[in-house]
Amino acid sequence: MSASSTSAHAARGPSLREDARTIGLIGLAHGSSHFFHMLLPPLFPFLIAEFGFSYSELGLLLSVFFVVSGVGQALAGFVVDRVGARPVLFFALASFASAGLLAASASGYAGLVAAAALAGLGNAPFHPVDFTILNKRISPERLGHGYAVHGISGNLGWAAAPVFMAGIASASGSWRIACACGGLLALAVLAVMVWNREALDDRQGAAGAHAAAQAAAAVQEHPLAFLRLPSVWLCFSFFFWSTCALSAIQSFAGPSLQNLYGIPLTTTALVVTAYMLCSAAGMVLGGFLVNRVERLELTISVCLLAAAAMLALAGTQWLPGMLALAVVALSGAGVGIAGPSRDMLIKRAAPPGATGRVYGTVYSGLDLGFSLAAPIFGAMLDAGRNSGIFYGAAAALVLSVVSAAFVGVGVAARRRQGLAPA
Repeated sequence: MSASSTSAHAARGPSLREDARTIGLIGLAHGSSHFFHMLLPPLFPFLIAEFGFSYSELGLLLSVFFVVSGVGQALAGFVVDRVGARPVLFFALASFASAGLLAASASGYAGLVAAAALAGLGNAPFHPVDFTILNKRISPERLGHGYAVHGISGNLGWAAAPVFMAGIASASGSWRIACACGGLLALAVLAVMVWNREALDDRQGAAGAHAAAQAAAAVQEHPLAFLRLPSVWLCFSFFFWSTCALSAIQSFAGPSLQNLYGIPLTTTALVVTAYMLCSAAGMVLGGFLVNRVERLELTISVCLLAAAAMLALAGTQWLPGMLALAVVALSGAGVGIAGPSRDMLIKRAAPPGATGRVYGTVYSGLDLGFSLAAPIFGAMLDAGRNSGIFYGAAAALVLSVVSAAFVGVGVAARRRQGLAPA
């Protein structure tokens, strides 16, 4: 592309086809990252059968994954801002491929720990990478839809991994083959990204040019100056609390509902799938709302408070059993509708030139939430506090609403001062 044609492209902005191509690629990449959250958990029964591991030992593999991912995510934002998002994306997918192949060749626990750490390293850059590319390449009127597809693809990655990994392990009789296939899947996704690399270049495009101009015009500050912004830490706390709620539902809603309502676990296990599907549907609606609502924190508050009320209601045992399952699943729609508004609010809170660093820092709250919430809610379930799973998840959502409200106040103040984008 010549310099004159590049300038003309920047002036007219990306077309619908160009935006759709970039959004689709980022959705595929994000789905892959969520898929690799679940590289090993579906194989736990196979690993127990071969090595005799305990569930606590296997649970530690998840802790390794999320600790590496959380620390790496905060650091990855600095790398993205310095070298660009595209090469970091390629590195992340290559790490996933290596993790799958390393797990397939593991001869014991140490090999699986190494594979979990490598997968966590691959997962670390995804949010700063994804949102940097979306924010810099997608036209503003379609950015909300980009956020919605990003969120939906993550849910689909979570949903696909157990079917893929356990299905291949069962059909082939080998968990190693399943891990190898997971690695090959990451290589295939990497090949797609490299083939379409021009659609992932965050240094080009109208939005990217505008962001670069903003960053150049901004007063040069220390790379860590953004950490002084209260909105960054409020966004971090928002992700921490909302992820605590997700962890409770994702890991413990099924057995809790079984104990509270006497419904077979084969039925209650479906509530997580239904929750994710409702969340995905909510994200579609949220993608339309985000460009039509000025006060994003109001959308977030209404949706998450409604979801919290439904979860608390399910914990009371006042409802018939199947209705309680439906209410828990429907609460996912509220969380999903709030998703695109959440991501847009973070964009508005990020200072010019620090997009990767801000997204890396605030999304590390997600990893911290997963790391800490699961053992706490698991202990509650072991103690027979089944209603506490839903009360605790509801309380976490309320706390996330408080964080979002303060972020909205801060963004409004920065916009009045001309420091935050409209």
